[in-house]
Parts: sequence; C-alpha cells; structure tokens
Amino acid sequence: MKNKRFSVLRQIPPSVWVLGFVSMLMDISSELIHSFLPMFLVLSLGASVATVGLIEGIAEATALIVKIFSGVLSDYFRNRKWFAFTEYAVGALSKPFFALAPSVGVVIAARFADRVGKGIRGAPRDALVADIAPPHLRGAAFGPRQSLDTIGAFAGPLLAVGLMLLWANDFRRVFWIAVIPGVMAVLLLAIGVTEPIKPSSGRRKNPISAENLRKLTSPYWR
Repeated sequence: MKNKRFSVLRQIPPSVWVLGFVSMLMDISSELIHSFLPMFLVLSLGASVATVGLIEGIAEATALIVKIFSGVLSDYFRNRKWFAFTEYAVGALSKPFFALAPSVGVVIAARFADRVGKGIRGAPRDALVADIAPPHLRGAAFGPRQSLDTIGAFAGPLLAVGLMLLWANDFRRVFWIAVIPGVMAVLLLAIGVTEPIKPSSGRRKNPISAENLRKLTSPYWR
C-alpha cells in the first residue's frame, strides 16, 4: 500500500510540485506579516482596535469578491500561468510597503493589494494544477499542493514568533524578512512551471454572462 502511494506521488508532474512550493513560500511570506500586523498597527502606528477590524474586514471581503471573477478571466485569457504570476507578483510587491509604512493609510493600501493578489491567483493556480496533471492523477495532484500550502501557513507564524523573540519585537525587521520568500515564490513560478499548450477554441466569448451562470447545475452550487 505504501509503495503504491509513493508510486502515485512520483507520477505527479514536477510543475505541480513547484506550484505547491510557490504556495508554501507565499504563505510563509504573508504569515510573517499578518501574524503581527494588528499589534504593529496598534503599538507602532497608533491605530484603534476598530481600525484594525475595519482593515481586516476590507481585506478579506476584497479577496472573496475578486475570487468570483478570477477563474473565468483566466479561461478567457487562456494563459493561467502568467495570470497567476501577475497576481503573485502583486502580492510580493506589496510586502515592502508593510515594512516602510509611516501611516495606517499605507498599510490599508498594501493589505488591499495583497488580498487582491490572493483572491485572483487562487482559481488560476488550481485550474493550472488540473491542466498539468494527467486525468487519472488530478485528485492526487491537489493533495501535495494543498499540503505544502498548509505547511507554509503553519511555518510562517512560527518563524514570525521566533524572529520577534530574536530581534526584540522589531516589527519592521520581521516584515522585511517576509519579502524574501515572496520574491522566491514569484521567481519559482516564472521559471519552474510549464503550462500545457491548449488548442485554440475559436473566438473568445465574454465568460461573465447570465447564460454561463445558467450552465452551472445544482451540484455545483451545493
């Protein structure tokens, strides 16, 4: 049984593993900042607790809203890798602004950009996994990618706590460290993932329409 499991893992295309490590690195980068962002806002920038809640609410709502459109747009542009790359890059570019932020307004802008990137890249990345993996391995391919993503979400806060203890609660220094895995994730995606060439399906149609919504059957909504 164990040999069979390892045999399946060995058959998963390298690009799927790369996408998993990309997710892991970006999660580490994000969690290094988000773990202590509320404390940074209150203790360093003088924000109120209500302001912190408002920032987090706007950030998460933004990510949820843009997720509605990201998948269909990647279908329309027919280039999932570079669609995801652009949004990973947006997330990585937002990281230095947390370390440099002189005011709450800059943090709000950086958090907004970070969540837009996260909301848009998720669907194209998962669709890319499905495109790359052979049909009989699609379920197996999602497991390692999600596992590596979870490892990043777990390791990021632990690393943040360790660095805060090491550097005597220097928020900005920890935020600068977060830039490193973010840049690594973008570079790894650019050079390590090969998107399958898909035949042209003719003239492009607007994917966001009532007609397409009607094609989504009840099992999809459940």
